[in-house]
Amino acid sequence: MNLQTQIPLQKEAHHQIDYTSKLFLLGSCFSENIGNKLSYYKFQSVQNPLGILFHPKAIEHLILNSINAKDYTEKDIFELNERWHCFDAHSQLSNNVKEELLHNLNEAIKTTKEQLTHSTHIVITLGTAWVYRYISSDMIVANCHKVPQKQFLKELLSVDEVTESLESITALIRSINPNASIIFTVSPVRHVKDGFVQNQQSKSHLITGIHNVIEPRKNIHYFPSYEIMMDELRDYRFYKEDMIHPNQTAIHFIWEKFVYSWFNESSLSTMKRVEEIQKGITHKPFNPNSEAHQKFLDKLKFKQEQLQKEFSFMSF
Repeated sequence: MNLQTQIPLQKEAHHQIDYTSKLFLLGSCFSENIGNKLSYYKFQSVQNPLGILFHPKAIEHLILNSINAKDYTEKDIFELNERWHCFDAHSQLSNNVKEELLHNLNEAIKTTKEQLTHSTHIVITLGTAWVYRYISSDMIVANCHKVPQKQFLKELLSVDEVTESLESITALIRSINPNASIIFTVSPVRHVKDGFVQNQQSKSHLITGIHNVIEPRKNIHYFPSYEIMMDELRDYRFYKEDMIHPNQTAIHFIWEKFVYSWFNESSLSTMKRVEEIQKGITHKPFNPNSEAHQKFLDKLKFKQEQLQKEFSFMSF
């Protein structure tokens, strides 16, 4: 008995991911989940230098600023509740010291430019088409930082606006990196604070906008993480207690689908070797001073050294 409907996936025939690949992930919190998996398996990956970015305009703004080598100054930040913030960045970059915030913002711009230029795969996860426009500057922000809502106008990006933003994102990337694989996906995390109906409308705008720009022959692709969560995993046992965010089982399930679609066979055996080491590192012995445990540590160290000889960028 088949108790699931499955999203049909094709294995990518070209531009597959392996341990020589350099991956850059931008966007909603689901890109962080995939990014954490890539980090765990010791791929060459960087994720969200400015923190989580939820909508396409924020991602477009970051890419444009990085290509133009924007220099953040005091006019780009503000103080609220004894912390300094920037409307372009997630609150995880906010800081008690404004100089540190400015330094981190400018380092993030440099990192983004570096990654956009040299990455082989750029994964962009969109979370919402709802945006907030700061009234005093008439600019769409990436994060409101708990500034009173009356200072913003809430807007829903139309399908055309999403499409235009994604076209700008791809054109900007291509201007400095014509060969990178660009992979779009939609976060399965529902933004229920916008309303259930409004969330569905938002996701539909994102999905339609993405399908207006994807073109595999031009190395612009779509990975159906949203569809996998909504259809194959349509049960609340795959959610965290908030009933909104995918739990670890769901994240791992979608990760395996991503691996199937995009990773080449040679990388799979290396992933198994990395996983053995990662599990060994977290192993808690009954007797840390025993001879058996010392032999285990020696064997673990040997496995690490062997991998690092093959892949000098790996560190454990």
